[in-house]
Amino acid sequence: SSKIRNLEVQSADDVAILEDCIDFSLAKTISEIEEKLEEGGLPDCLDDIIPSVGNEIGAEAQIRFLKAKLRVMQEELASVACECRKKDDENQNLKSWLKDTKEENSRLQRTISMQHSRTEKYKMLSQEANKKSEGLQQEVIALEKVLQ
Repeated sequence: SSKIRNLEVQSADDVAILEDCIDFSLAKTISEIEEKLEEGGLPDCLDDIIPSVGNEIGAEAQIRFLKAKLRVMQEELASVACECRKKDDENQNLKSWLKDTKEENSRLQRTISMQHSRTEKYKMLSQEANKKSEGLQQEVIALEKVLQ
Protein backbone atom coordinates (compact mmCIF):
# COMPACT_ATOMS: atom_id res chain seq x y z
CA SER A 1 0.00 0.00 0.00
CA SER A 2 2.94 2.34 0.57
CA LYS A 3 4.03 1.76 -3.03
CA ILE A 4 0.54 2.69 -4.23
CA ARG A 5 0.50 5.69 -1.90
CA ASN A 6 3.89 6.84 -3.23
CA LEU A 7 2.63 6.37 -6.79
CA GLU A 8 -0.40 8.49 -5.98
CA VAL A 9 1.71 11.22 -4.36
CA GLN A 10 4.23 11.23 -7.23
CA SER A 11 1.60 11.38 -9.94
CA ALA A 12 -0.55 13.83 -8.04
CA ASP A 13 0.98 16.96 -9.54
CA ASP A 14 -2.06 17.55 -11.73
CA VAL A 15 -4.65 16.00 -9.39
CA ALA A 16 -6.25 17.51 -6.32
CA ILE A 17 -5.57 15.43 -3.20
CA LEU A 18 -7.04 16.10 0.20
CA GLU A 19 -4.23 16.84 2.60
CA ASP A 20 -5.87 14.59 5.20
CA CYS A 21 -5.36 11.62 2.88
CA ILE A 22 -1.63 12.09 2.38
CA ASP A 23 -0.68 10.80 5.84
CA PHE A 24 -3.43 8.16 5.86
CA SER A 25 -2.31 4.78 7.19
CA LEU A 26 -4.70 1.88 6.78
CA ALA A 27 -2.93 -0.22 9.41
CA LYS A 28 -3.04 2.65 11.91
CA THR A 29 -6.75 3.20 11.30
CA ILE A 30 -7.50 -0.52 11.69
CA SER A 31 -5.54 -0.74 14.93
CA GLU A 32 -7.39 2.32 16.29
CA ILE A 33 -10.74 0.74 15.43
CA GLU A 34 -9.70 -2.58 17.02
CA GLU A 35 -8.62 -0.76 20.20
CA LYS A 36 -11.95 1.04 20.44
CA LEU A 37 -13.83 -2.20 19.83
CA GLU A 38 -11.84 -3.99 22.55
CA GLU A 39 -12.66 -1.15 24.94
CA GLY A 40 -16.28 -1.96 24.26
CA GLY A 41 -17.37 1.06 22.32
CA LEU A 42 -18.24 1.28 18.68
CA PRO A 43 -16.43 4.21 17.04
CA ASP A 44 -18.66 6.91 15.57
CA CYS A 45 -17.09 6.45 12.15
CA LEU A 46 -18.39 2.86 11.98
CA ASP A 47 -22.07 3.76 12.23
CA ASP A 48 -22.36 3.79 8.45
CA ILE A 49 -20.01 0.81 7.97
CA ILE A 50 -21.51 -1.72 10.37
CA PRO A 51 -25.28 -2.17 10.13
CA SER A 52 -27.45 -1.25 13.11
CA VAL A 53 -27.22 -4.90 14.17
CA GLY A 54 -23.53 -4.16 14.86
CA ASN A 55 -24.36 -3.03 18.37
CA GLU A 56 -25.89 -6.40 19.15
CA ILE A 57 -22.93 -8.54 17.98
CA GLY A 58 -19.74 -9.07 19.91
CA ALA A 59 -16.39 -7.37 19.40
CA GLU A 60 -14.89 -10.43 17.69
CA ALA A 61 -17.75 -10.61 15.21
CA GLN A 62 -17.39 -6.91 14.54
CA ILE A 63 -13.65 -7.37 13.94
CA ARG A 64 -14.32 -10.29 11.57
CA PHE A 65 -16.90 -8.19 9.75
CA LEU A 66 -14.51 -5.27 9.48
CA LYS A 67 -11.66 -7.52 8.32
CA ALA A 68 -13.91 -9.00 5.63
CA LYS A 69 -14.93 -5.51 4.59
CA LEU A 70 -11.24 -4.54 4.59
CA ARG A 71 -10.37 -7.46 2.27
CA VAL A 72 -13.08 -6.36 -0.15
CA MET A 73 -11.83 -2.79 -0.03
CA GLN A 74 -8.22 -3.95 -0.56
CA GLU A 75 -9.33 -5.94 -3.61
CA GLU A 76 -11.13 -2.88 -4.91
CA LEU A 77 -8.03 -0.79 -4.21
CA ALA A 78 -5.84 -3.29 -6.06
CA SER A 79 -8.27 -3.24 -8.97
CA VAL A 80 -8.28 0.55 -9.07
CA ALA A 81 -4.47 0.65 -8.76
CA CYS A 82 -4.18 -1.83 -11.64
CA GLU A 83 -6.55 0.25 -13.72
CA CYS A 84 -4.53 3.34 -12.81
CA ARG A 85 -1.31 1.66 -13.94
CA LYS A 86 -2.99 0.65 -17.20
CA LYS A 87 -4.16 4.22 -17.73
CA ASP A 88 -0.66 5.48 -16.93
CA ASP A 89 0.79 3.06 -19.49
CA GLU A 90 -1.78 4.14 -22.05
CA ASN A 91 -1.01 7.76 -21.24
CA GLN A 92 2.72 7.13 -21.73
CA ASN A 93 2.02 5.41 -25.05
CA LEU A 94 -0.12 8.35 -26.16
CA LYS A 95 2.56 10.82 -25.07
CA SER A 96 5.13 8.87 -27.04
CA TRP A 97 2.81 8.74 -30.05
CA LEU A 98 2.17 12.49 -29.74
CA LYS A 99 5.91 13.21 -29.57
CA ASP A 100 6.53 11.05 -32.66
CA THR A 101 3.67 12.73 -34.47
CA LYS A 102 4.99 16.19 -33.61
CA GLU A 103 8.46 15.21 -34.85
CA GLU A 104 6.96 13.82 -38.06
CA ASN A 105 4.89 16.97 -38.48
CA SER A 106 7.98 19.13 -37.99
CA ARG A 107 9.92 17.06 -40.51
CA LEU A 108 7.08 17.31 -43.03
CA GLN A 109 6.84 21.07 -42.48
CA ARG A 110 10.57 21.41 -43.26
CA THR A 111 10.10 19.27 -46.37
CA ILE A 112 7.15 21.40 -47.47
CA SER A 113 9.19 24.54 -46.91
CA MET A 114 12.10 23.16 -48.96
CA GLN A 115 9.74 22.04 -51.73
CA HIS A 116 8.09 25.46 -51.75
CA SER A 117 11.43 27.25 -52.08
CA ARG A 118 12.46 24.86 -54.86
CA THR A 119 9.15 25.48 -56.62
CA GLU A 120 9.73 29.23 -56.42
CA LYS A 121 13.28 28.79 -57.70
CA TYR A 122 12.10 26.69 -60.66
CA LYS A 123 9.31 29.19 -61.43
CA MET A 124 11.93 31.94 -61.63
CA LEU A 125 14.17 29.78 -63.83
CA SER A 126 11.19 28.94 -66.03
CA GLN A 127 10.26 32.61 -66.41
CA GLU A 128 13.86 33.48 -67.29
CA ALA A 129 13.99 30.65 -69.81
CA ASN A 130 10.67 31.79 -71.34
CA LYS A 131 11.98 35.36 -71.67
CA LYS A 132 15.20 34.09 -73.21
CA SER A 133 13.20 31.83 -75.54
CA GLU A 134 10.98 34.75 -76.62
CA GLY A 135 14.07 36.87 -77.23
CA LEU A 136 15.66 34.13 -79.31
CA GLN A 137 12.43 33.63 -81.28
CA GLN A 138 12.33 37.35 -82.03
CA GLU A 139 15.95 37.14 -83.11
CA VAL A 140 15.19 34.14 -85.38
CA ILE A 141 12.29 36.03 -86.96
CA ALA A 142 14.48 39.07 -87.51
CA LEU A 143 17.26 36.92 -89.06
CA GLU A 144 14.74 35.15 -91.35
CA LYS A 145 13.54 38.56 -92.57
CA VAL A 146 17.13 39.57 -93.21
CA LEU A 147 17.78 36.37 -95.16
CA GLN A 148 14.72 36.87 -97.36
